[in-house]
Amino acid sequence: MNLPQVVSQDDWLTARKELLQAEKEALLAQDSLSARRRELPMVRIDKEYTFEGPQGKVRLLDLFEGRDQLIIYHFMFGPDQDEGHNSCSLLVDNIGHPSHLHANNTTIALVSRAPMAKLAAFRERMGWTVPWYSSFGSDFNYDYHVTNDEAVAPVQYNYKDKATLEAKGTPWYVDGEWQGLSVFLRDGDDVYHTYSTYERGLDPLVNTYTYLDLTPLGRQSHVTQFALHDAYEA
Repeated sequence: MNLPQVVSQDDWLTARKELLQAEKEALLAQDSLSARRRELPMVRIDKEYTFEGPQGKVRLLDLFEGRDQLIIYHFMFGPDQDEGHNSCSLLVDNIGHPSHLHANNTTIALVSRAPMAKLAAFRERMGWTVPWYSSFGSDFNYDYHVTNDEAVAPVQYNYKDKATLEAKGTPWYVDGEWQGLSVFLRDGDDVYHTYSTYERGLDPLVNTYTYLDLTPLGRQSHVTQFALHDAYEA
C-alpha cells in the first residue's frame, strides 16, 4: 500500500492550494466540454422501435413519459443471462432520485435484451425504481452498438469497428452485450438522437468512483470487480 508523504500543516496547505488551482482548471475544461456536447447536431429517428414494458408493448416515444428529454442506459443483460451485469448494476445503484431529473423535463430508463420477466425480477431484487424495458426482438441494441453480432449488423463499439477493436487489443467487444448510454430529444411526436457514450465515458455517472477519487487509496477496484450490492460479504 503506497501512502502519501507525511508533511507539516504548512507544507500540506501549500500543496493543497496548488492542487486547487489544477482542480479549477479541470472544472473549466469540463464546462467547455459540456457546452460542446450540447451543441452536437442531432439525428431524426425514423425507425419504429418496439419495447416490452411492465404493461406490454411500448414505443420509444412512450419511454419519454411525456417529458422532452430521455436518457437511456444500455444495461448489459442478455436473453440467456440470469442476472444483470455487476458493473451496470453499480452504475444503476448510483442513479439519484428521479424527481430532480423529472423537474428538469428529463426521464431516465434502462433498456436490455433480456425478457421482461427477468428484468422485473432482478429490478425487484436490487430494490430499484428506475423504469426498465426489454428491447428483445427489435434492432435497438444493434443500432446503438451495445449488442454486437456480425450476423445481424456490422460490429462497432465506442465508435470503433471490428478491425480497430482487435488491433487495439480489445477483441472481447466484437461480440455480445455491452454497456452504453444514449440521449434523445422529443419535439412533439418526433424523436431525435443527440448523444451516446461508452466505456470510460460512463465514469462520471458512477458516484462511487467520485467518492473514492477523493481518498488517498483511490479506486481500489476496477468497475468489473465490484459485486452486486447484495453479494458482498459482511
